Amino acid sequence: MKFVALLAVSAAPLLAVPAFAQDRDPAQDFNGPYISIGGGASLQGNDRGETLTFDTNRDGTYGDPVNTAGGTDAFAPGFCNGAATGTANGGCRNDRDGAEFFGRLGYDRRMGNFVLGAVVEGGHSVARDSVSGFSTTPASYTMSREADYQANARLRAGYTPGGGALFYVTGGGAYARLDNKFATSNTVNSFADNGKTNAWGYAVGGGAEVMVTNNIGLGLEYLYTDVKDKDYVVNVGAGTAPATNPFLLNGGGTDIRRSDPNFRTHSVRGTLSYRF
Repeated sequence: MKFVALLAVSAAPLLAVPAFAQDRDPAQDFNGPYISIGGGASLQGNDRGETLTFDTNRDGTYGDPVNTAGGTDAFAPGFCNGAATGTANGGCRNDRDGAEFFGRLGYDRRMGNFVLGAVVEGGHSVARDSVSGFSTTPASYTMSREADYQANARLRAGYTPGGGALFYVTGGGAYARLDNKFATSNTVNSFADNGKTNAWGYAVGGGAEVMVTNNIGLGLEYLYTDVKDKDYVVNVGAGTAPATNPFLLNGGGTDIRRSDPNFRTHSVRGTLSYRF
């Protein structure tokens, strides 16, 4: 998996740090408040099997077929896990990985060689997740989303072998303000959407941190984040389309949303911390 290779490359400089830190007194390491900044990469894996789903009578229940006036499936060409590159289902661009950066406030309580702590974090990532559908017209329909900003509140628990280095696991709740976009080659119907939405979920991961001075630490962390958004909807109207248009046959309009409401990212990041 691509994030495993990135983690291995990122870990190399961190593993060399403990030798530099050996002359320190580690008795008070990882105990008390700290602030951190960090950055790295958000990796967005393609969501296999994702489609667009339809509510053709606008009763709030999705999964309706979109049929032509002749009773055939208007979306027979199918769907792809990415952004459409044309009007035929001949391949899509992969979901986009991207850089991320963040700030963090934390507090650790050390009990012997064990450490318990809490973290509040906020930041931004440019990873993008898309799905596309194709109609027999032919036409393409693409939904994309990325996080304007993200935040999480997590607990962490770790072990420090006498100070100097901390190895930990972490987990907690996560939030993202999602920037949703819709694009289509259909110029006949009208389309309206509700833009930005709120998504809630969780984040889990683990990492390591080493102290290079009494106050400054360097870290490497992996974090998996999964937030869910069921609020983003595209409303399809008549526009200039005739009454026989597939989107209009079952009530005068159709609502579209993604089959998978979850926005998932794998993050590999480095941290620079100052401990008070």
